Amino acid sequence: MINLETPKKFRMLVEQAHQVAREIFRPNSRRYDLAEHEYPKELDMLGALLDGMNAGGGSEGAGAAGVRRDKLDSDGNRNGSNMSTALGAMELCWGDVGFLLTMPRQGLGNSAIASVASDEQLKRFEGRWAAMAITEPHCGSDSAAIRTTATLDGDHYVLNGDKIFVTSGERADLVVVWATLDRHAGRAAIKSFVVEKGTPGFELVRLEHKLGIRASDTAQFALRDCRVPKENLLGEPTINVEKGFAGVMQTFDNTRPLVAAMGVGLARACLDETRRILGEAGVEVDYDRPALVQSAAVAEMLRMEADYEAARLLTLQAAWMADNRKPNSLQASMAKAKAGRSCVDIALKCVELCGSVGYGESELLEKWARDAKILDIFEGTQQIQLLIVARRLLGKTSSELH
Repeated sequence: MINLETPKKFRMLVEQAHQVAREIFRPNSRRYDLAEHEYPKELDMLGALLDGMNAGGGSEGAGAAGVRRDKLDSDGNRNGSNMSTALGAMELCWGDVGFLLTMPRQGLGNSAIASVASDEQLKRFEGRWAAMAITEPHCGSDSAAIRTTATLDGDHYVLNGDKIFVTSGERADLVVVWATLDRHAGRAAIKSFVVEKGTPGFELVRLEHKLGIRASDTAQFALRDCRVPKENLLGEPTINVEKGFAGVMQTFDNTRPLVAAMGVGLARACLDETRRILGEAGVEVDYDRPALVQSAAVAEMLRMEADYEAARLLTLQAAWMADNRKPNSLQASMAKAKAGRSCVDIALKCVELCGSVGYGESELLEKWARDAKILDIFEGTQQIQLLIVARRLLGKTSSELH
């Protein structure tokens, strides 16, 4: 059974993450928001922090937490790398979401490698920073509509296609590219390939200018006859119609709770700052009195705190299930949907409650309101998460729900 207290073995790591958020992330947050695409060099000495969190929780060794259901060391309650990374993400995003997204070796690509790579691949890619390239110009939320192709030619796969919105695409050493072996075979033909930077035919097209998370780079790539060694394919090379593309989608069972954790951390930052600003204005939250006998601002704070707590508990549940090798696709999507929507609502309401103070650059609330929206979009939009939840609860396919 899940225990909602922070596991004792992770408390020091959580405290370290909070110190980093307070002493390094927040003081530099506005600087790198204004200097978009400039790499935060302060992160070079911090790259090992989340590596340590994963190692302390029993990481599989690829540099980020992964969901591997092939074995379980213990039949009891296990708090491992998913829980530790989620707790760390909450603290670090209390400081700055963009900084966490550009932490070396903590990308979505690293989670894909940790989740489905072979032991040989885990060792070969250990310690390297991996981004993930899924989205294409014509397909976003529907990952099954990918058109980038991978054709086997001797000892290599030849990749052709375009990828957009690749987080940390410029800074990472590797990019995990989703491509199809056969466009006519549907989802089952979609596989992921590890492409090393500098591979001929793999070109960085541009970097995006964004509303928020500006400390993190977001890249577009073109693949033109890009030859990738067949040993860089993650998972099975065969097309299994019965299994579909569960192997590559398994990554999201791990990363969606982590994105939810990011939303939880940002929401807490907004609530903490708003509580401080309101307190300076003489508005105090009294938790011993009903909301209806307090001011409208206090009633809103109590409502937002309830939303925050619901998102936090759903996130912890999804991370705990991943650590204990329990199927968590439903819970991962529930956590991502709740945290994504709640952090946006909370950030905007906090700006509203603080008025001109919240809207100006004198406080970070303005920046957090811009950063929040991406957490409701990437790793699957709000609408996609609700579709997955409905599909799981009702036992129906997407087409049956339309």
